[in-house]
Amino acid sequence: MARHGGGRGWYGKVIGAALGVAMLATGASVWTTQAVTPGDSSAKPTAPATPGSDVKPVAATIAHASEDGPRGVNITIDDGPDPVWTPQVLDLLREYEVKATFCMVGTQARAHPDLVKKVVADGHRLCDHSVSHNTAMDKDSQAYQSQQILDAERMITKASGGVRPMYYRAPGGAFTPYSRQLAASRGMRPLGWNVDTKDFELPGTDAIVATVERELPNGPTLLFHDAGGDRTQTVEALRRLLPQLKEQGYTFGFPVR
Repeated sequence: MARHGGGRGWYGKVIGAALGVAMLATGASVWTTQAVTPGDSSAKPTAPATPGSDVKPVAATIAHASEDGPRGVNITIDDGPDPVWTPQVLDLLREYEVKATFCMVGTQARAHPDLVKKVVADGHRLCDHSVSHNTAMDKDSQAYQSQQILDAERMITKASGGVRPMYYRAPGGAFTPYSRQLAASRGMRPLGWNVDTKDFELPGTDAIVATVERELPNGPTLLFHDAGGDRTQTVEALRRLLPQLKEQGYTFGFPVR
Protein backbone atom coordinates (compact mmCIF):
# COMPACT_ATOMS: atom_id res chain seq x y z
CA MET A 1 0.00 0.00 0.00
CA ALA A 2 1.16 3.46 -0.78
CA ARG A 3 1.96 5.87 1.99
CA HIS A 4 0.15 9.16 1.95
CA GLY A 5 1.86 12.42 2.77
CA GLY A 6 4.72 13.01 5.17
CA GLY A 7 5.85 10.65 7.87
CA ARG A 8 3.83 12.24 10.67
CA GLY A 9 0.71 13.09 8.68
CA TRP A 10 -1.08 16.44 8.46
CA TYR A 11 -2.62 16.37 11.92
CA GLY A 12 0.48 17.76 13.59
CA LYS A 13 3.24 16.48 15.76
CA VAL A 14 2.62 13.22 17.61
CA ILE A 15 4.64 11.35 20.18
CA GLY A 16 6.04 7.83 20.19
CA ALA A 17 9.22 5.85 20.64
CA ALA A 18 10.57 4.75 17.25
CA LEU A 19 11.45 1.11 17.81
CA GLY A 20 11.49 0.09 14.16
CA VAL A 21 8.59 -2.35 14.02
CA ALA A 22 8.72 -3.75 10.50
CA MET A 23 5.83 -2.87 8.18
CA LEU A 24 3.76 -5.80 7.01
CA ALA A 25 3.96 -6.12 3.24
CA THR A 26 0.59 -6.56 1.58
CA GLY A 27 1.93 -8.82 -1.16
CA ALA A 28 1.72 -8.76 -4.94
CA SER A 29 -1.98 -9.43 -5.24
CA VAL A 30 -4.24 -7.01 -3.43
CA TRP A 31 -7.21 -9.26 -4.09
CA THR A 32 -6.01 -11.73 -1.46
CA THR A 33 -5.54 -11.21 2.25
CA GLN A 34 -2.25 -12.05 3.91
CA ALA A 35 -1.30 -14.57 6.54
CA VAL A 36 -1.04 -13.18 10.06
CA THR A 37 2.19 -13.21 11.97
CA PRO A 38 1.24 -13.21 15.65
CA GLY A 39 2.16 -10.10 17.57
CA ASP A 40 3.91 -10.06 20.91
CA SER A 41 1.22 -11.43 23.19
CA SER A 42 3.07 -10.11 26.22
CA ALA A 43 2.59 -6.49 25.14
CA LYS A 44 -0.10 -4.66 27.09
CA PRO A 45 -2.13 -1.81 25.55
CA THR A 46 -1.68 1.41 27.50
CA ALA A 47 -5.13 2.71 26.58
CA PRO A 48 -8.21 1.05 28.07
CA ALA A 49 -10.46 -0.78 25.66
CA THR A 50 -13.88 0.57 24.84
CA PRO A 51 -16.36 -0.70 27.42
CA GLY A 52 -18.85 -3.32 26.34
CA SER A 53 -19.20 -7.08 26.47
CA ASP A 54 -20.51 -7.35 22.91
CA VAL A 55 -17.11 -7.07 21.24
CA LYS A 56 -16.39 -10.12 19.12
CA PRO A 57 -12.94 -10.71 17.60
CA VAL A 58 -12.70 -10.82 13.81
CA ALA A 59 -10.07 -11.99 11.34
CA ALA A 60 -6.76 -10.14 11.51
CA THR A 61 -6.03 -10.47 7.79
CA ILE A 62 -6.34 -7.29 5.73
CA ALA A 63 -9.74 -7.08 4.05
CA HIS A 64 -10.13 -5.99 0.43
CA ALA A 65 -13.10 -7.93 -0.94
CA SER A 66 -16.70 -6.71 -1.05
CA GLU A 67 -19.62 -8.26 0.77
CA ASP A 68 -21.54 -7.73 -2.50
CA GLY A 69 -19.39 -10.23 -4.39
CA PRO A 70 -17.50 -9.87 -7.68
CA ARG A 71 -19.52 -6.86 -8.92
CA GLY A 72 -19.44 -5.09 -5.59
CA VAL A 73 -17.53 -1.85 -5.03
CA ASN A 74 -16.46 -0.55 -1.62
CA ILE A 75 -16.32 3.23 -1.37
CA THR A 76 -14.04 4.19 1.52
CA ILE A 77 -13.57 7.78 2.69
CA ASP A 78 -10.56 8.69 4.84
CA ASP A 79 -9.36 11.37 7.26
CA GLY A 80 -12.61 13.07 8.27
CA PRO A 81 -15.09 13.99 9.32
CA ASP A 82 -14.72 17.53 8.02
CA PRO A 83 -17.43 20.21 8.35
CA VAL A 84 -16.97 21.41 4.76
CA TRP A 85 -16.44 18.23 2.76
CA THR A 86 -18.14 15.41 4.67
CA PRO A 87 -21.65 16.89 4.24
CA GLN A 88 -21.06 17.21 0.49
CA VAL A 89 -19.94 13.60 0.26
CA LEU A 90 -22.93 12.47 2.32
CA ASP A 91 -25.29 14.38 0.02
CA LEU A 92 -23.87 12.62 -3.04
CA LEU A 93 -24.02 9.19 -1.44
CA ARG A 94 -27.63 9.82 -0.46
CA GLU A 95 -28.53 11.06 -3.94
CA TYR A 96 -27.21 7.91 -5.61
CA GLU A 97 -28.27 5.56 -2.79
CA VAL A 98 -24.71 4.42 -2.13
CA LYS A 99 -23.34 3.19 1.19
CA ALA A 100 -19.72 3.81 2.14
CA THR A 101 -17.18 3.22 4.90
CA PHE A 102 -15.82 6.32 6.64
CA CYS A 103 -12.33 5.88 8.09
CA MET A 104 -12.25 8.57 10.76
CA VAL A 105 -9.36 10.16 12.59
CA GLY A 106 -10.08 10.18 16.31
CA THR A 107 -9.45 13.88 16.86
CA GLN A 108 -11.70 14.77 13.93
CA ALA A 109 -14.50 12.56 15.24
CA ARG A 110 -14.20 14.14 18.68
CA ALA A 111 -14.34 17.64 17.16
CA HIS A 112 -17.36 16.92 14.95
CA PRO A 113 -19.65 14.41 16.70
CA ASP A 114 -22.68 15.72 14.80
CA LEU A 115 -21.11 14.58 11.53
CA VAL A 116 -20.23 11.17 12.95
CA LYS A 117 -23.87 10.74 13.94
CA LYS A 118 -25.01 11.80 10.45
CA VAL A 119 -22.73 9.20 8.87
CA VAL A 120 -24.25 6.52 11.08
CA ALA A 121 -27.82 7.76 10.54
CA ASP A 122 -27.35 7.45 6.78
CA GLY A 123 -26.42 3.78 7.11
CA HIS A 124 -22.69 4.01 6.50
CA ARG A 125 -20.05 2.11 8.46
CA LEU A 126 -17.32 3.51 10.70
CA CYS A 127 -13.63 2.72 10.57
CA ASP A 128 -10.88 3.58 13.08
CA HIS A 129 -8.11 5.55 11.30
CA SER A 130 -6.01 6.21 14.45
CA VAL A 131 -5.86 9.28 16.68
CA SER A 132 -3.22 11.34 14.91
CA HIS A 133 -2.90 9.98 11.35
CA ASN A 134 0.77 9.15 11.87
CA THR A 135 1.81 7.37 8.67
CA ALA A 136 4.99 6.15 10.36
CA MET A 137 3.29 4.58 13.38
CA ASP A 138 4.54 1.15 12.36
CA LYS A 139 7.99 2.38 13.41
CA ASP A 140 6.77 3.22 16.90
CA SER A 141 6.35 1.04 19.97
CA GLN A 142 3.48 -1.36 20.52
CA ALA A 143 2.34 0.82 23.42
CA TYR A 144 2.10 3.78 21.04
CA GLN A 145 0.23 1.74 18.44
CA SER A 146 -2.21 0.62 21.14
CA GLN A 147 -2.83 4.18 22.24
CA GLN A 148 -3.46 5.33 18.67
CA ILE A 149 -5.90 2.51 17.87
CA LEU A 150 -7.78 2.20 21.15
CA ASP A 151 -8.08 5.91 21.90
CA ALA A 152 -9.44 6.51 18.39
CA GLU A 153 -11.89 3.63 18.85
CA ARG A 154 -13.14 5.25 22.04
CA MET A 155 -13.36 8.74 20.48
CA ILE A 156 -15.31 7.52 17.46
CA THR A 157 -17.65 5.38 19.55
CA LYS A 158 -18.41 8.27 21.89
CA ALA A 159 -18.93 10.72 19.01
CA SER A 160 -21.29 8.32 17.25
CA GLY A 161 -23.46 7.88 20.31
CA GLY A 162 -22.32 4.33 20.95
CA VAL A 163 -21.80 2.83 17.48
CA ARG A 164 -18.39 1.19 17.32
CA PRO A 165 -16.06 1.23 14.30
CA MET A 166 -16.16 -2.05 12.38
CA TYR A 167 -12.76 -1.70 10.70
CA TYR A 168 -9.27 -0.38 11.34
CA ARG A 169 -7.25 1.24 8.57
CA ALA A 170 -3.67 2.13 9.43
CA PRO A 171 -2.67 5.61 8.20
CA GLY A 172 -0.80 5.20 4.93
CA GLY A 173 -1.12 1.42 5.25
CA ALA A 174 1.31 1.38 8.18
CA PHE A 175 0.03 -1.92 9.59
CA THR A 176 2.06 -4.20 11.80
CA PRO A 177 1.23 -7.75 12.86
CA TYR A 178 0.65 -6.38 16.36
CA SER A 179 -1.68 -3.57 15.28
CA ARG A 180 -3.70 -5.92 13.13
CA GLN A 181 -4.10 -8.43 15.94
CA LEU A 182 -5.05 -5.70 18.40
CA ALA A 183 -7.68 -4.20 16.08
CA ALA A 184 -9.10 -7.63 15.29
CA SER A 185 -9.37 -8.44 18.99
CA ARG A 186 -11.56 -5.33 19.31
CA GLY A 187 -13.85 -6.46 16.49
CA MET A 188 -12.27 -4.15 13.90
CA ARG A 189 -11.22 -5.89 10.70
CA PRO A 190 -7.99 -4.46 9.25
CA LEU A 191 -8.98 -2.67 6.05
CA GLY A 192 -6.83 -2.20 2.97
CA TRP A 193 -7.56 -0.78 -0.45
CA ASN A 194 -7.16 -1.79 -4.08
CA VAL A 195 -7.50 1.54 -5.87
CA ASP A 196 -5.68 4.57 -4.48
CA THR A 197 -7.27 7.51 -6.29
CA LYS A 198 -4.50 9.81 -5.02
CA ASP A 199 -7.11 12.52 -4.68
CA PHE A 200 -5.04 13.99 -1.84
CA GLU A 201 -2.47 15.03 -4.46
CA LEU A 202 -5.13 17.14 -6.24
CA PRO A 203 -4.39 15.63 -9.68
CA GLY A 204 -7.64 16.92 -11.18
CA THR A 205 -11.10 15.39 -11.39
CA ASP A 206 -10.38 13.76 -14.76
CA ALA A 207 -7.27 12.07 -13.35
CA ILE A 208 -9.14 10.72 -10.31
CA VAL A 209 -11.88 9.29 -12.53
CA ALA A 210 -9.32 7.81 -14.92
CA THR A 211 -7.46 6.14 -12.05
CA VAL A 212 -10.63 4.39 -10.89
CA GLU A 213 -11.51 3.30 -14.44
CA ARG A 214 -8.00 1.95 -15.01
CA GLU A 215 -7.43 0.24 -11.67
CA LEU A 216 -10.85 -1.08 -10.68
CA PRO A 217 -9.97 -4.50 -12.19
CA ASN A 218 -7.31 -4.72 -9.44
CA GLY A 219 -10.00 -5.01 -6.77
CA PRO A 220 -13.15 -3.46 -5.35
CA THR A 221 -12.03 -1.16 -2.52
CA LEU A 222 -11.61 2.47 -3.59
CA LEU A 223 -9.80 5.06 -1.46
CA PHE A 224 -10.99 8.68 -1.31
CA HIS A 225 -10.60 11.48 1.24
CA ASP A 226 -13.03 13.96 2.78
CA ALA A 227 -10.54 15.98 4.84
CA GLY A 228 -6.96 17.22 4.84
CA GLY A 229 -7.38 19.94 2.24
CA ASP A 230 -9.58 21.12 -0.62
CA ARG A 231 -11.67 18.11 -1.68
CA THR A 232 -13.56 19.75 -4.54
CA GLN A 233 -11.98 17.32 -6.99
CA THR A 234 -12.99 14.34 -4.86
CA VAL A 235 -16.60 15.47 -4.69
CA GLU A 236 -16.75 16.06 -8.44
CA ALA A 237 -15.10 12.73 -9.18
CA LEU A 238 -17.65 10.92 -7.03
CA ARG A 239 -20.43 12.84 -8.77
CA ARG A 240 -19.26 11.31 -12.05
CA LEU A 241 -18.21 7.88 -10.85
CA LEU A 242 -21.21 6.84 -8.78
CA PRO A 243 -23.79 6.92 -11.60
CA GLN A 244 -21.24 5.68 -14.12
CA LEU A 245 -20.37 2.58 -12.10
CA LYS A 246 -24.04 1.89 -11.45
CA GLU A 247 -24.72 2.01 -15.18
CA GLN A 248 -21.94 -0.52 -15.67
CA GLY A 249 -23.69 -2.96 -13.35
CA TYR A 250 -21.67 -2.47 -10.19
CA THR A 251 -23.30 -2.39 -6.77
CA PHE A 252 -22.01 -0.57 -3.72
CA GLY A 253 -21.52 -2.30 -0.42
CA PHE A 254 -19.10 -2.81 2.42
CA PRO A 255 -15.78 -4.61 2.84
CA VAL A 256 -15.93 -8.15 4.13
CA ARG A 257 -15.54 -8.70 7.83
